[in-house]
Formats: sequence, structure tokens, C-alpha cells
Amino acid sequence: VLLSGVVGSTAYGLAREGSDVDRLGVFAVPTEELHGLRGPRESYVTTAPDRTLHEAGKWCRLALGCNPTVMELVWLPDELYEVRTGLGDELIGIRGAFLSARRVRDAYLGYAEQQFRKLRGRGDVARGAGNRARVAKHARHLRRLCEQGFELYRTGRLTLRVEDPESYHRFGERVADDPEAAVPLLSDFEAAFARTSGVLPQAPDEAAAEAWLRRVRRCFYAPG
Repeated sequence: VLLSGVVGSTAYGLAREGSDVDRLGVFAVPTEELHGLRGPRESYVTTAPDRTLHEAGKWCRLALGCNPTVMELVWLPDELYEVRTGLGDELIGIRGAFLSARRVRDAYLGYAEQQFRKLRGRGDVARGAGNRARVAKHARHLRRLCEQGFELYRTGRLTLRVEDPESYHRFGERVADDPEAAVPLLSDFEAAFARTSGVLPQAPDEAAAEAWLRRVRRCFYAPG
């Protein structure tokens, strides 16, 4: 494991009593395993504890698409890292290389719209305490994705811990009462992305990502 830390609601400041503690990490396989008939396993997902690990090559591919979930790993506050190696520090150091304007916009707005479809769908089924809680959770994530994605698009930086967490919980409750209450927020951020040029390049710096991945492969190459 090259880099691992606590992500999700704990990192956002949205955790409450009973919330899951989610962990995300990136690992390297022995380079020799990449040359066989069958490639190595690229992801490991466990529960109790909730942990997802992606192999370095897969993590880079996802990050170059500005996947909001994997991007969290390189923007965590220092105290939330649990494993941090030299290669992990290098990855944090080149985190900006993975960013591009179109991919940030498409990924974050796309994930937000996905959350909206989920909460709208759940709003159509019989309401119960569990269903209401899931709708509220999807609503909180919708708002977070919009705000964090726009910050990343506009400034090139990502702040995981949200301002005023209680306002996110109140928003979630409003949307649990009426899923259509999320529409104005989503529309506002779609318009904000459209009228803002931001600071990100049009394409990511794949050369920097490639150079880091090749350093990983050299470090884990042990012939014979």
C-alpha cells in the first residue's frame, strides 16, 4: 500500500454517530505480475472495515478521468492519512497533473446528476425511515459534489471538509420531504460551470502521471 486514508463522511465533516468509516488506498503489485497471461487483481473492496484499494495503474486511469471518489485520496488533511510512503507523497505532489477542465466538470456534475436520479427514484417508492435517510444522504452528496467540483474547476484545489455541515443535513431533510427541492441547486451549478472558465487546462498532464507510474513499476520490479 503506497497511500491510504480515511475518506467519505468523516473527511467531509458530515459524519454523525453511527456513520460508516470509509477508507481508500492505492497499492502496487509486483511488476512481474503485469506480464503474465492473466493480469493481477486491480481492486480490493472489503466491509467491516469499509475499505477500497485500487492498484496504482487503475487509480491513475480513474484519476485522469477526475473520478470524484478516487480524487479524495490526494486531497486529504494530513491527519486522515493512515499510510503515507515516499511514492504516496510523490502522488500527492503531482495531484494537479490529473486535472482538466472538461473532465472535472463532466465527472462532478455527472456524479451529482446520478445522485439526483437516485434520490428522485427513492422518492417514488413507499416512504419509511430507512428510505428517507437514503434520500437525505443522496441529497447531501449531490450538494457536496456540486460545491466541491465547482471549487476544483474554478481554483484547481479541492477542500474536502465542507463549511457548515449542519446546512447539508438540513438540505438533505428538505429534499427527503420533496426530491424536486434539489433541482434549483443542480440547475444553479450547471449554469455556474457554463459561465466560468476556471484555471484548469483542457487536458491533464498524462506525462507526469506516466512518469510516476513508471517509478512505481521500477521500485517493485524484482526479476526472477
